[in-house]
Amino acid sequence: MKYKKIILKNGLPVILVPIKETQVASVVVLVGTGSRYENDDEAGASHFVEHMLFKGTKKRQTALKISEELDSIGGLFNAFTSKDRTGYFAKVDAKHLEKALDVISDIYLNSKIDVKEIEKERGAILQEMSMYEDMPMSMVTDVFERLLYTKNPLGRDIIGTKKTISSLNRKTLLAYMHKFYLADNTVLCVAGKFNEKKLISQLNKYFSKIKKGEKSEFKKVIEKQSQSEIKIKFKKTDQTHFVLGLRSLDEDHKDRYILTLMGIILGGNMSSRLFTEVREKKGLAYYIRTGTEYFKGCGYIATQAGVKHSNLELTIKTVLRECRKMTNQKVSVKELQKAKDYISGKKVIGLESSDEMAMFFANQEIRKVKIELPEEVLRKILKVTSEDILRIAKLVFQNKKLNLAIIGPHNNSERFRKILKF
Repeated sequence: MKYKKIILKNGLPVILVPIKETQVASVVVLVGTGSRYENDDEAGASHFVEHMLFKGTKKRQTALKISEELDSIGGLFNAFTSKDRTGYFAKVDAKHLEKALDVISDIYLNSKIDVKEIEKERGAILQEMSMYEDMPMSMVTDVFERLLYTKNPLGRDIIGTKKTISSLNRKTLLAYMHKFYLADNTVLCVAGKFNEKKLISQLNKYFSKIKKGEKSEFKKVIEKQSQSEIKIKFKKTDQTHFVLGLRSLDEDHKDRYILTLMGIILGGNMSSRLFTEVREKKGLAYYIRTGTEYFKGCGYIATQAGVKHSNLELTIKTVLRECRKMTNQKVSVKELQKAKDYISGKKVIGLESSDEMAMFFANQEIRKVKIELPEEVLRKILKVTSEDILRIAKLVFQNKKLNLAIIGPHNNSERFRKILKF
């Protein structure tokens, strides 16, 4: 696979990824900011700005005008906000690529951030917040991250708080954009079918007006924990949801692929150890999954499940037992190979689409690291040994690193503290 990186005259990095035998093209713009970069008074600003960029520009006066223009060519478009990045993307028939570039650059550079639209969107975001409160399966991850990153913006909900959302105004949102929506803090990637010479000319036309500047840094997480921690959000629910996890490796750690494979073996798919033990053998949960999350300077591995209230302790004990096994028994060559094949297959399938390919390259560039091709990533995964898995399991699965978040009708944390150990 080939790609080309160019830098526009304003310093904006652009990744071009030509894909043969496709008739589509995808545009991804990633901005290196998210809730992690907000101060206390700005909580939710990243997400609020993302919403406002679809509410009208000088050229396209309303949200309807923006959506109609992309809908009229059958384009797919959306946006997202995470802890450390905000993304805008469009996927279109390759013959309409310039239209996608025009629209995406327009909302980035020329959004009106209208006062009346802010007030309407404020109400929508507050309703979105209430919606998540009624979704414990989603909310429990936020409770877990609040526990893990207490007193740090990384532990704050991406959407913000009712207090901050109610007080954010046009001046604050514009100031936030001026601080982070900069050429040096943005990455543009185009993947799919295109004429390179023509595309570069269009990129200069539409994106060269993005301003230069240095973004503010985030507050670093101090990874220090001396004992297990528990956080319970009392809620009368039909099912208890929990996340059991541990501090682990950050996004730049050389062993992160080992940790990812370990997570797959433990609970990453329907043939994993936890899915087999918790669901298939014991019938304790409908869903159970293990995943890894990587940030700059920190990260974690965690298992999540939803269970009958009375089965919570038994399920936690079962998860801990399976984790402990990984610290004293090497995984078999066959099981390790199965996990490698799973990741390889998922990556191959995912990168068949131009939008996933664009996101793959943009995510690496926004991290300011050397770009690795998919085949280079797979080579690193294939090199992982059973000894590597055992080494990382011993490093990560320690009693003092355990953290448990619960949503359900429970209020006695000491009851769970007694069993929270390997």
